[in-house]
Amino acid sequence: MGSYSEACERNKGVILELLLEQFADRRRVLEIGSGTGQHAAYFSRSLPWLEWLPTDHPGQLVDLKENLGSQPAENLALPRPLDVAWQDWAIDPVDAVFTANTLHIISWGQVERLFAGVGRVLDEGGKLAVYGPFRYQDDYTSASNAEFDQWLRQRDPASGIRDFEAVDRLAEAQGLQLVLDQSMPANNQLLLWQRGG
Repeated sequence: MGSYSEACERNKGVILELLLEQFADRRRVLEIGSGTGQHAAYFSRSLPWLEWLPTDHPGQLVDLKENLGSQPAENLALPRPLDVAWQDWAIDPVDAVFTANTLHIISWGQVERLFAGVGRVLDEGGKLAVYGPFRYQDDYTSASNAEFDQWLRQRDPASGIRDFEAVDRLAEAQGLQLVLDQSMPANNQLLLWQRGG
């Protein structure tokens, strides 16, 4: 068994409740930064009408393949490498993208490239769902998020909790309009944008 995330186990149920509604009419979901694969395994089983495409940075793919290999599902694609900085993601168009706990781990430049990449692969009418902590109007949503942000920046100065307003501007630049900003447990948010149609 490869790596395991306690946070994934805690948050997968509440995220699923929203995805059941928001992805009810979706067909093909690209997951960026699948990590341990726990979300991919759980959501693909719980959303059987979807094709779920798990991806992660090439250096993280061994664990992801090992974890998902023990939890096969007909609608769960083989994990594939994806570095958000790549100009060509080699992904056929999708009508949904999901990513959890990634924006505060990667650099701001990578966040910009992630949104640019989503802009290239997301169909008209497609949805982007992002789960994680955010700041609003230069303020944290909790004292624990402020402490978490300080820990992130000490570990890697390029990382840190992102400002919602700056992220929303990146989404708007790709033709995405915010349709949901839902508070979640443990001081996280689930943000959902939709492109055009």
